[in-house]
Amino acid sequence: MSQGAGDRGIADEKRVGFLVGGVQKSGTTALFDYLAEVPALELPKIKEAHFFDDEERVDWQAPDYAPYHSLFADRSRLWGEATPIYLYWPNALERIRAYNPAMKLIFIFRDPVERAWSHWKMEYARGKETEPFAWCIRDGRARMASGHPYPGFHRVHSYVERGFYGRQLARVLHLFPQEQVLLLASTALDRDPNAVIRVVCDFLEVPMATKPLSRRRSRPAANIDYKSTLAEDDVLLLRRCFREEMERFAQIAPDLPNWMI
Repeated sequence: MSQGAGDRGIADEKRVGFLVGGVQKSGTTALFDYLAEVPALELPKIKEAHFFDDEERVDWQAPDYAPYHSLFADRSRLWGEATPIYLYWPNALERIRAYNPAMKLIFIFRDPVERAWSHWKMEYARGKETEPFAWCIRDGRARMASGHPYPGFHRVHSYVERGFYGRQLARVLHLFPQEQVLLLASTALDRDPNAVIRVVCDFLEVPMATKPLSRRRSRPAANIDYKSTLAEDDVLLLRRCFREEMERFAQIAPDLPNWMI
């Protein structure tokens, strides 16, 4: 680990021990809310710390982790947070490894076609997207070139690109040992959250919550007129686009659903 002025002495500090690092629109908010009910875990009051993808406020040549650590109060608990862009954003995983090579990483995945559609609906409801979905996943992908500071990556318009799970997961396993990585399916969390949280607690080596968790649905889509529908030709186009990525993903994570069948 590099030792700049800002990270000097980090080896002696308590560090964040786990991250829910993706994927966006796959149940990360529900997962965060469930984990907040586990007494042994300390999570920030607000989901998405956006620390390791921060390109403006953090000097990554000599990072100051004090603002990040200030999000956590109870030192007796295992610290963790959920920022789903970490899996996708360039350099985020490398920064996480530099900060804590022993970090445990949790990723929850969803059918990439459904994920893209849900992502567009979120950005449209927020007013950050004004174009129809069909255009966004075709000609609109050219907007990715204007991504700052990484052309080809975009926080808003990455409807298709965030679904490239194969290359993203391969990068994770290039940087972290497999035993530090837990892969989940959004369908499993929706079906039986208690079973999934039990798996997560075993992975984190902490006891489960003392009472059963009540099923919840966090951040449902806004009830507005979206001006677009998910058309069959959109689905077919996206499935063709994702097929090679999902074949690679299936080789790496054979126990998760194969959404391309």
